[in-house]
Amino acid sequence: MSLINFKIFNMKSTILKSLFVISIFFTHSYKAQSVTVGDYIAFYNSVVPSLNTIASDKTQFYGHNFSKFNTELNKRYINIVGLDYDSKTDTGKKYYILRLFLCDSNMDKPALDNRYQIPWITITFEDEIPPQIKSMVQQYHGEWNNTFVEFFSNMKIEKIKFVGLNGYNNYDRSAK
Repeated sequence: MSLINFKIFNMKSTILKSLFVISIFFTHSYKAQSVTVGDYIAFYNSVVPSLNTIASDKTQFYGHNFSKFNTELNKRYINIVGLDYDSKTDTGKKYYILRLFLCDSNMDKPALDNRYQIPWITITFEDEIPPQIKSMVQQYHGEWNNTFVEFFSNMKIEKIKFVGLNGYNNYDRSAK
């Protein structure tokens, strides 16, 4: 084998080894990120009983700071992963509504694919949510963190709705 052929063979071998390692990495990453229907059902069945307990006595949080409600969620190991905000009316420019999401897009994919219910919490505040909420949500890509906990901590809750608690495969989508 000539020196040139050896270098070409060695280069091809290195490229093939690299491609093999990269394909293993991507396969492993894909498997690590994929969530099964069973995973979603287990998640749903672990979080919804606690949410139902809070929903049955939600009026205790009305007129109180968000921090009290957030403390209750934490005590029950309910983790908020995302948020969104809205106005009280379709044409409103002021934001009063906060939606709290409990599963990320990887977790809710099996639910959406199977038309299962996805639990979330909608909070209406007594006062307007400060306008900087827009830039904060953009900055943190809608992912819940301690900055949002602090931001909402002293805002008074007017009402709370719990959505998606009627059974993961139940067609009754009414809020509690």
